[in-house]
Amino acid sequence: MTIPLLELNGLTKAYPGVVANDDVTFAIQPGEVHALLGENGAGKSTLVKMIYGLVKPDAGVMALSGTHHTPAEPRAAREAGVAMVFQHFSLFEALSVAENIALGMEKPPKPRDLSARITEVSAAYGLPLDPHSLVGDLSAGERQRVEIIRCLLQDPRLLIMDEPTSVLTPQEVEILFQTLRKLSAEGTSILYISHKLEEIRNLCDAATILRLGKVVGKCDPKATSAAQMAEMMVGKSLAVPARSNTTPGAALLTIDGLSQPSVTPFGTSLKDITLEVRAGEILGIGGVAGNGQDELLAVLSGERPTAPGTLTFDGRDIGAEGPNARRAGGLLSAPEERLGHAAAPDMSLTENAVLTGQSRKALAARGFINWSKARDFADEIISKFDVRTPGNATAARALSGGNLQKFVIGREILQDPKVLVVNQPTWGVDASAAADIRQALLDLAEGGAGVIVISQDLDELLEISDRFCALNEGRLSAPRLARELSMEAIGLMLGGDHGMSEAAPGAHT
Repeated sequence: MTIPLLELNGLTKAYPGVVANDDVTFAIQPGEVHALLGENGAGKSTLVKMIYGLVKPDAGVMALSGTHHTPAEPRAAREAGVAMVFQHFSLFEALSVAENIALGMEKPPKPRDLSARITEVSAAYGLPLDPHSLVGDLSAGERQRVEIIRCLLQDPRLLIMDEPTSVLTPQEVEILFQTLRKLSAEGTSILYISHKLEEIRNLCDAATILRLGKVVGKCDPKATSAAQMAEMMVGKSLAVPARSNTTPGAALLTIDGLSQPSVTPFGTSLKDITLEVRAGEILGIGGVAGNGQDELLAVLSGERPTAPGTLTFDGRDIGAEGPNARRAGGLLSAPEERLGHAAAPDMSLTENAVLTGQSRKALAARGFINWSKARDFADEIISKFDVRTPGNATAARALSGGNLQKFVIGREILQDPKVLVVNQPTWGVDASAAADIRQALLDLAEGGAGVIVISQDLDELLEISDRFCALNEGRLSAPRLARELSMEAIGLMLGGDHGMSEAAPGAHT
């Protein structure tokens, strides 16, 4: 019999109030692309952290090619042949590709030799990179290549990838998959974490499913439907988001000819942005990361003021209003960066509920916070949006990414906004929670609110949007009816074809 590349036997890890991994046992074969599936809080992150040496297991053993594997730190895991590409990039924008890669190596070669090696390896695996380019000038897909090449220069036996396609275009996803298949053919094993189940079916040879820290099933993804895998993950049938065919009402929020320079050297300037969102509609905005999404949300949320006459909400000019005044009036937002922007990491969930909800939920009066009402509001969010947490006193940083996302989105929806702007509403969220969030956004629009959804998930946008427009290099295309768009048309819009207007077929009249 072939000795597994990685074998886990009885791995267990507990934290106060929760068992993150409970007797986890499975194996990955040499050259196998193995999916690790589970809803948010199922224990995937804790498990890969143990394999990579970031967390020490309480019980159980690991073996790498038959040899006991007990990395005390990531350096030891890398020396053993384990590499990991994290969901959030750890790169310095002001440094070059080669300089960033050197920082991640124990003993980097001379700069000239390293640059030559980067060029050689990137060409061999179909991931072209210029070692002298500044990371700040790279697209999200190119930045991911930097992380992957940094791993490949270590000649790993096992490559762990956490949500690797969340910021990639469909074309970049295909390039990544070609690279992973080449690595697999050469004998490198890959442990692949993703909520995109059709990608799992396309790429992976085997899958292990976790639920509440335990292994609840294994399957061959190519012989298992996405719906079947999703049901194994959550233990129940998934509800399909349902929408009504309501007619949009009057415009609630308009932007007219807004141009604004970026405040950071590596940001994207907004150029002649014009849009409107109407009562009862969802306006979807697609685009590859780094094309002005964060800058647009900052303008809408009030973090950046705008010139008079460019931003109108509920019939008044709000360009000079800050976030608190806009929230009080009913214009709410949820940014992409959950920890640090949408939520304060070291504050409790109750305190984070107060941060944005004190006005519309009347959580404070005469300068004093009503902590009883604040706790009730936090509990309402936790209950209605199924946030997996020991309680409202838990710090935001203690939640898994998906559970924190559910809390942030729920916090805004339960304040009954007139207009809600969300950036990446289901990023890193499991299939069941994503369906619940999309349904909540549909219900909000059906109740008469206007909703702007900024997302890189095109399937999500087509599922819930009434109209769709694309953001490219800070420019926004004219909106079109989402139900009449093909993927080919969307690809053209994402690539910067701004010539399509609402007068085209499928336009509102």
